[in-house]
Amino acid sequence: MLRKVNGQEVHIDPIPISDITFPSPFPAGLEFSSPARGTWNIAHQGMLIPEAHEIFVCAASCLRGVVLTAYEMKAQERFSTVAVEENNLIEGNMEELIIDGVSSIIKSLPQKPPCVLVYTSCVHHFCGCDLDMVYRELRERFPDIDFTDCYMNPIMRKSGRTPDQIMRSRFYSLLKEKEIRKGSVAFIGNDFSMAKDSVLYRALISAEVPVYELTECKTYEEYQEMARAEYYIVDYPSAKVGGEDLQARLGGKLLYLPFTFSYEEIRENLSKVAAVLPISLPDFDAEEASCENALSQALSKIGSTPIAIDYTAFTRPLGLARLLLYHGFNVKRVYADAFIGEEKRDYEYLCEKHPDLEIWPTLSAQMRFAADHQQSDYLCIGQKAAHFNGAPHFVNLVENGGFTDYQAITGLCELMIDAYENEKDIRDLISKKAWGCESCI
Repeated sequence: MLRKVNGQEVHIDPIPISDITFPSPFPAGLEFSSPARGTWNIAHQGMLIPEAHEIFVCAASCLRGVVLTAYEMKAQERFSTVAVEENNLIEGNMEELIIDGVSSIIKSLPQKPPCVLVYTSCVHHFCGCDLDMVYRELRERFPDIDFTDCYMNPIMRKSGRTPDQIMRSRFYSLLKEKEIRKGSVAFIGNDFSMAKDSVLYRALISAEVPVYELTECKTYEEYQEMARAEYYIVDYPSAKVGGEDLQARLGGKLLYLPFTFSYEEIRENLSKVAAVLPISLPDFDAEEASCENALSQALSKIGSTPIAIDYTAFTRPLGLARLLLYHGFNVKRVYADAFIGEEKRDYEYLCEKHPDLEIWPTLSAQMRFAADHQQSDYLCIGQKAAHFNGAPHFVNLVENGGFTDYQAITGLCELMIDAYENEKDIRDLISKKAWGCESCI
């Protein structure tokens, strides 16, 4: 057990939301990684590009996780590695290692891939590796293959663009400029397909607006057609930079519609689309009445059951807590290490109306001993909340799950009722990487 130097045991204490510092409630320090593995990692995300081949270049010990990921996805034929060894640092031949290693892999493949994603690691930045020269040489050797730079680099986590932001922008770095198809849209940056019963998706289809989604592409050629989109719709916060990059490079227009549980913001988002595309706006009052009915039905089932929410389920955990508390649900805990700026209004509301709402970290080393605070009678939204509470009644969802606009509220209510009525095997479910990734075990 962790102990302070004075010999006393380390205790875990949540912070009332009224006492936290927004947007970062907890100090940085030694970190703990919970066994909840449902969020997608860089290897899963790169596989979304059809026919792409991934090559990870890093030390053997760092390769273990991504190798297992490829195996679990049954995607070994689309995955290769180049191991960095001590002599490569001593001899200073890192560039040669990458160029020759990647070249050897490509030549050994039964069929040349249309694109290759090369993942370099922190060691290349530490030693000043000339990656520009590396990619220039690879493109000269293989002019018929598209290369892009990806990163498995933990030192990027605390400054500049985060690894998640970088990866969600690299999804689209291979798109080549094409003639823009007027009135078309592409959903950018999501790991999951947009829910087909969402108000936005139904409105686009009804108006016969051409829709592109990476998650729906089956071939590299289909993927390249995404470059024709006139508008890039982004609702996942860390994908916004990818939309900005596309706007600057290909000339389309970014529509940032931040995911939200606020009726006001949902109306604003849908109105932004209607201002530039010929879609019919729904009857907002009717849609909101449907949400109210769904929330009422869920409350009648769940009652005063305590609820815990974690940030891996939805990008707006405070917004969700606000919605549920306003409608009478007994939300007690929120698990998050930081909050996005878009949650400032929700934070202020909760500080005023529900100042005792508990904010718990997920990365703090002290959470290794969270079992001392488990509340198995909780209904949890998210895998980390379920793990930390040992609660078999939980909504197994990550990264917004493809939900958007009003459908996010009605869909979540259905999942909460199901979670309340049916137990799940926590240990089995949270150990599976990339929830919703069809090929994962």
